[in-house]
Amino acid sequence: MREVIRYEHLSATPPSYPPPGPPPGDIGSRIEEAVELIEMELRHAIAYVNAAVIPQVRSESISALRKVSDKMRELADRFEQGGGPRP
Repeated sequence: MREVIRYEHLSATPPSYPPPGPPPGDIGSRIEEAVELIEMELRHAIAYVNAAVIPQVRSESISALRKVSDKMRELADRFEQGGGPRP
């Protein structure tokens, strides 16, 4: 059974939307505001991947490699004993 992992702890304070800045008006300030929002979202996404996804993938990869290693060892033992692979 897979363990459900919650990552609410990653962001201690909720981000402010939109970020503080000049009042909307001309197109330049609206583009700047959009860029700030995109940059903030990217920072949050990167933090999430670094804090949650990478450790989980690493853990599952290590577990899978250990299982494969055990199976390879069992197969080598059978070959060594002259039994060959089992169907």
